[in-house]
Amino acid sequence: MAGGGRDGDAGSGRLVLVATPIGNLDDLSPRAARALAEADVIAAEDTRRTRVLLDRVGASTPMVAYHDHNEARRTGPLLDRVAAGETVAVVTDAGTPGIADPGYRIVAEAVARGLPVEAVPGPVAAIHALVLSGLPTDRFAFEGFLPRKAGARERRLAELADDPRTLVFYVAPHRAAEELAAMAAAFGDRPAALARELTKLHEEVWRGPLPELAARAAEGVRGEVVVVVGGAPAAPPTGDEDLAARVRDLVGAGVAKKDAIAQVASSAGVPKRVVYQAVLDAGD
Repeated sequence: MAGGGRDGDAGSGRLVLVATPIGNLDDLSPRAARALAEADVIAAEDTRRTRVLLDRVGASTPMVAYHDHNEARRTGPLLDRVAAGETVAVVTDAGTPGIADPGYRIVAEAVARGLPVEAVPGPVAAIHALVLSGLPTDRFAFEGFLPRKAGARERRLAELADDPRTLVFYVAPHRAAEELAAMAAAFGDRPAALARELTKLHEEVWRGPLPELAARAAEGVRGEVVVVVGGAPAAPPTGDEDLAARVRDLVGAGVAKKDAIAQVASSAGVPKRVVYQAVLDAGD
């Protein structure tokens, strides 16, 4: 789709997701500026921040607050306006709506109602940090924010421990030290990068093994933070007989079979189901 043209007939309504700068206001694209100026209403996560953008482009588009605490009740009326032929633009504090920010709900409901949806592309902190990290970019997984409670966070990190893809996390600065320490405990000394204040005056990228970054973060981190972690290294091939024998040895030493399978899977770098199947094949 070229330019800022609408789908469908000239007078049809549409929902437009507009990506906004994550720091440097010069990153607001001409198309994004035009979309904000031409919309009938802007659904903004923070109307004060969006007012700065509107003042920058000389626009006076009406705004309504649209954030985590009111999106459930605001989504329907906003889409009613789209259905009536209006253009509703959605913006968040920074970056692309729907990526760890409000946006998913209204898009899902617009699609369910058969209403036109457009997106004006722009900055995404996760992608910006990924390409600056120096880690593989061919396959990656965006994990967003980890659970706040330690137990849930440890379980989620354990689930990701065998993932070979580069992992991207959003981290609140006041939890950076704690969460990096948890990552180091779960992932070991994998290479990682911590990117802070992206596109801003004090942009900075720390690169190094996870334990090193965790120690540095313990001294304090300021600004918005993205952490990029290298994927699980490929495990050397391990024969089924060897896997079964290692489980057998642990069971013989008094370890419960379930726990023995988990330990062997972790040390061999293979899924637990592979070890379980090796034990079955061995007739143990």
